Amino acid sequence: MNESRQKARVAALIVLVTAATLPGAAQQAGVHPISGREYARPMGLAGAPWLDRDEREAEEAPSRALLIIGVVEGATVADVGAGSGYFTERLARLVGPTGRVYATDIQQGMLELTARRLQRAGLQNVTLVLGEPANPRLIAATIDLILMVDVYHELGDPMTVLRHLREALKPTGRLVLIEYKGEDPTVPILPSHKMTVAQAKLEVEHEGFVLTKVDSSLPRQHVLIFNRTP
Repeated sequence: MNESRQKARVAALIVLVTAATLPGAAQQAGVHPISGREYARPMGLAGAPWLDRDEREAEEAPSRALLIIGVVEGATVADVGAGSGYFTERLARLVGPTGRVYATDIQQGMLELTARRLQRAGLQNVTLVLGEPANPRLIAATIDLILMVDVYHELGDPMTVLRHLREALKPTGRLVLIEYKGEDPTVPILPSHKMTVAQAKLEVEHEGFVLTKVDSSLPRQHVLIFNRTP
């Protein structure tokens, strides 16, 4: 893509993210008390087309991300901040009929989009959960893998959310964050929607996790894998 087209796409993204901000998100503005990172405003339902854009595979390599994570057949997985279900559908196929995916989102409209996607795909191993801003409402000690794709940086109360996620994981469970590379100024996304590895490590490890793997081979994002501490 030439430079002018790239700049046009960045400008369009800034407009989309700003216009699609979840109503009431302005009240959630703040900074993380440990890292000092500014919280981003969460994307609203109007941003769903961006999640499902045709260019996403080429731009972000989500299929490779799932290979890096290593989703196991028969596992119980939570897609936290599932949005339109882009990853939910893929996770459901990977865990298979003996597995289960919990797709949780704080917007009923997003869950409705996910439900329609799953119906079209004929997938029946997904449970939809309407979460709360600080609580994804997952059952304690039931989840093998929690995935958050470009979601963590938008949380208005990440410390509380992480405590709930830790409770939901089995003792050997994993938490995976996929986040735009905050160290790379060329990644075409708003600065508040990026995170550095150092920021993620500092914030998440503070809540009872340990960072066990960093994979930065995706074009624009880090794959950060955390294990639950005892």
